[in-house]
Amino acid sequence: MKARYRIVFIGMLVSVLAAIRFYESTLFYDPLINFFKSSDYLRDQIPDFKAGLLILNTIFRYTLNSLTSIGIIAIAFVDRNIVKFSAVLFLLLLGIAGSVFTYLIFTIENEHFLALFYVRRFLIHPIFILVLLPAFYYYRMNNRRKKNLN
Repeated sequence: MKARYRIVFIGMLVSVLAAIRFYESTLFYDPLINFFKSSDYLRDQIPDFKAGLLILNTIFRYTLNSLTSIGIIAIAFVDRNIVKFSAVLFLLLLGIAGSVFTYLIFTIENEHFLALFYVRRFLIHPIFILVLLPAFYYYRMNNRRKKNLN
């Protein structure tokens, strides 16, 4: 695939990530959005929520962001091994962060919101791609440099 088409497709997938973020309040059940947007959330009571529905919607959002991010990686690097490795990393992150998020949802106290805030943020925003893209780029450039030296 030509570079200009890859750039266009990556731009379209970035637009999908932006649309997920823009329409988050209509697409997903998350009463914590407004709670954490308020400036007084450290002094407020956590709002009532349906824990199961919140966890499922958070996992759904993470899945949408992850699939889009893996698509970006697949188009950017066109290497099955990198795509497989990325998918495994995204699944591992879901397992670890999803477990921590579930634990925090069921054991949250009104004074300790920051752990929930950051774990939730890591799950609902495509932060992992910001780490993986430069890492894979560095990996690829380093491999090319080694091949040129031999």
